[in-house]
Amino acid sequence: MRKRIRRLVPGLVTVLVAASLFFTVRASVAAADGDEVAKDYGFKEMPIAMPPGYDRLPKQTVRKVNPAYEKIRSWISSVGASIAINDVTGHGRSSGMCIVDTRTNEMVVTYTPTAPKADRFTPFLLDAAPLPVDDAMAPTGCNFGDFNGDGRTDILATYWGRTPVLFMARAGAGTPSADAYHPTELVPSESKDGKYHGPRWNTDAAYVGDLDGDGHPDIVIGNYFPESDVLDPHGLKNVVMNDSLSSAKNAGGARVLRWTGATTGDKPTASYTEERKAMPYGDATGWTLAIAGADLTGDARPELYIANDFGHDHLLYNRSTPGNIRLTTATGERGPGTPKSFVLGNDSFKGMGVDFGDLDGTGKYDMAVSNITAAWGLEESNFLWKNQAKNEKEMRSKLADGVAPFTQKAEKYGLAWTGWNWDIKMGDFRNDGHQAVVQADGFVKGKTDRWPWLQEMAMTNDNLLSNPAMWPNVQPGDDIAGDDALAFYARTSSGEYANISKQLGLAVKTPTRGVATGDTTGTGRLDFAVARQWGPPAFYANTSPRLGKHLTLHLVRPAEDGTKNKGLAGAGAPAYNASLRATTADGTQIAQLDGGGGHGGFRSFDVRAGLGDHDGPVTVHLEWRDADGGFHEQTRRLDPGTHTLMLTDDAQEVRSR
Repeated sequence: MRKRIRRLVPGLVTVLVAASLFFTVRASVAAADGDEVAKDYGFKEMPIAMPPGYDRLPKQTVRKVNPAYEKIRSWISSVGASIAINDVTGHGRSSGMCIVDTRTNEMVVTYTPTAPKADRFTPFLLDAAPLPVDDAMAPTGCNFGDFNGDGRTDILATYWGRTPVLFMARAGAGTPSADAYHPTELVPSESKDGKYHGPRWNTDAAYVGDLDGDGHPDIVIGNYFPESDVLDPHGLKNVVMNDSLSSAKNAGGARVLRWTGATTGDKPTASYTEERKAMPYGDATGWTLAIAGADLTGDARPELYIANDFGHDHLLYNRSTPGNIRLTTATGERGPGTPKSFVLGNDSFKGMGVDFGDLDGTGKYDMAVSNITAAWGLEESNFLWKNQAKNEKEMRSKLADGVAPFTQKAEKYGLAWTGWNWDIKMGDFRNDGHQAVVQADGFVKGKTDRWPWLQEMAMTNDNLLSNPAMWPNVQPGDDIAGDDALAFYARTSSGEYANISKQLGLAVKTPTRGVATGDTTGTGRLDFAVARQWGPPAFYANTSPRLGKHLTLHLVRPAEDGTKNKGLAGAGAPAYNASLRATTADGTQIAQLDGGGGHGGFRSFDVRAGLGDHDGPVTVHLEWRDADGGFHEQTRRLDPGTHTLMLTDDAQEVRSR
């Protein structure tokens, strides 16, 4: 008996050491003063107004899927919830919302619970008719934008089972309603019999920005499954899964659509053409879950980060010229102590969300990326790619040579491990000059733990993975990371981040997907909303007790039809990719007009800088491109508060309603 015990001792010691190291590492990145910093934040959940009769609509908890996916239908049903915040009335406040509710397969347009009376309207459902829609389709995202430059807010809707639809705001509409939007195909398609005959795209990500610098918004669509009948229970068994857990490239991938023209009026349109050679083909076939962009080089054209499930993410350097979109790949450099998956562009993780922001006030963009980081599950790491370039000039030189000067520092900042993560958004919710990080979390909620089966699959030969029949059952009742809760990371006095979602009452154990942020009241308070998978969306009003001063800019260009502050038109069209660099005695902050990106959540067009206790004018350096693609920059002094600036050859302050 003693001999047997002695034989077991080495194994038991190994297990105990591994366990102690696990908890030691976890403890080492958990900031100690989370309770203290939580006192500076506050949020109040408020009810969201839904269309009349919405509660009576049938609710579902799982999708109907292709017969080949039946045994994993809960896995296939794990995405699609989406949310966006922006100005839909033209009044200059980001008080409107668009929601994709997977329970009903409907897209809802409503107002934020904080919206003043002037911004409120009867919530309604977006209907793509007369465009063809069938039961093998489901909406997966809705992103606000102005796609014809008339100063009115349109909506880009993405789907599984078809190409996206643009809901264009009509010139004659006076208030948001279903009739106020004209649906038009993003990708040209004809139907003589009323049925859909176009490509069966399965979209999980979309990015909007002026890629070629011509003054108009281009669109990048991130597709997950390749073109196939994913949601057709009577469809052909022409469906597949990923062909690898670490380097899969058999998916729908990224498609780049260049703006080519638009019309205004009561049947407005926007025309796009696909640039099939815009990015390297080998980097455009991944299982894309998120896309984001930011100008890393100072030319008012965004670089892109594409986050792919089951394989390499990609950072794309923007070499475009007006009328010609060209993106080339840059990868990180590996040092002697760098794990292979901590080299940008060579990771084997499950990229599921991405956002750009300046975490340390260096005046340079960093990138935060969501991966699967479930303890005792698939424990990878989130990424925090810290910008190591000296300045924009060096960044441009490095990217041109194919080198991405970023290092992975998530553990150092306390952001490495959350759970099964999705959309991620940075935002200054206290106006103190420091970015907080909100991260969606959770996968499939049920009662039976299926982690062991998933871990077994993780050790499967890659040659078997593309066949759905080889995957473990994930059906209604099964649970994989179903109790993971939304994370809210705040910067502590140590410089690390602490997840204070429990202290703030945000840790609801329902899987979340998209995060949208916006100053919904025009008072400088940054609110946020979340889309939940198979659950109702949630809106959180910012009630932080210690709020600093702020500088919030609405950066616009003249409307194409000359309309201003009439009907749904605001002060002008959003100046995509316009940026600010705000300098005070406390340092420098950077921000951009984000046209929309990430996974399932889209922030407003507000361009913000938190000023803390700073009192007095702020030195602001602006960079933008005009409606003809001309590059401009200007430095001026602005008082704290909210300003609307018209960007032409120079920046002039104008009134918004």
